Amino acid sequence: MPSRPVLLLATLAFGTTLSALAPSAAPAPTADALQRAFDVLHSARFVDLTHSFGPDTPHWKGFSPETVTTLYTIPKDGFHVQSFCHVGQWGTHVDPPAHFHDGLKSVDQIDPRDFLLRLVVLDIHEQAAKDPDYVVTMDDVKRWEERHGPIPPGSFVALRTDWSKRWPDDAVMQNRDSKGTAHYPGWSMPVLKYLYETRKISASGHETTDTDPGLSVTRDDYSLESYLLGTNHFQIELLANLDQVPEAGALIMVSFPKPQDGTGFPARVVALVPP
Repeated sequence: MPSRPVLLLATLAFGTTLSALAPSAAPAPTADALQRAFDVLHSARFVDLTHSFGPDTPHWKGFSPETVTTLYTIPKDGFHVQSFCHVGQWGTHVDPPAHFHDGLKSVDQIDPRDFLLRLVVLDIHEQAAKDPDYVVTMDDVKRWEERHGPIPPGSFVALRTDWSKRWPDDAVMQNRDSKGTAHYPGWSMPVLKYLYETRKISASGHETTDTDPGLSVTRDDYSLESYLLGTNHFQIELLANLDQVPEAGALIMVSFPKPQDGTGFPARVVALVPP
């Protein structure tokens, strides 16, 4: 079902609700309608789902730290310029399908329409607090749908674990035991297949450094991330502040630069929440 902000936007901007319109039957927006839609969106509460990043940012085990070099300064040159050197998968970032699969979408090929989506939050933070190796289950998804209805097609589904509260301590986020095994929550194959193949969502995201749980990543098993990106959809890793948004009824804005043939890049992600 459409989220409440989308229904409100449609009602105010177009004089009807999305529930009364098939996607192909929606009227083309006029300039006035877009201005009314702008007013509706700006009446929302904006929640930043993005971490600031720097040289000490938590990251996947195979990456080197970021370096920042000052090239010009205001006292000397009249302007300030820095050079940033980091991998594409740095901080809160987008993983396009090309990150794992040659020939699939790169960062610059992601449809801008996917920059504004309905937001669905699957909340497993209580389970993860009791068991850091917890992975989201179909029971978790079904409980969400019992409360809110079927997950809408084209949605962005975020997995809330509250793991982002461990930021920016990389050791605490990786949560390794004495044998070096990482313990952090993640997705599961049945849930990802249900979301992408049955519910036809557009994208997903999570708070940890990986799609796969820590136990799998320790074994260099990235089968969940490979599957997800193999559907030719993108994901966002290292989200923040999911505890500040509702399970349903919000929108999400995703943005990032457009590197040619890019296989990843830091992203800025914001939720629009009913006030």
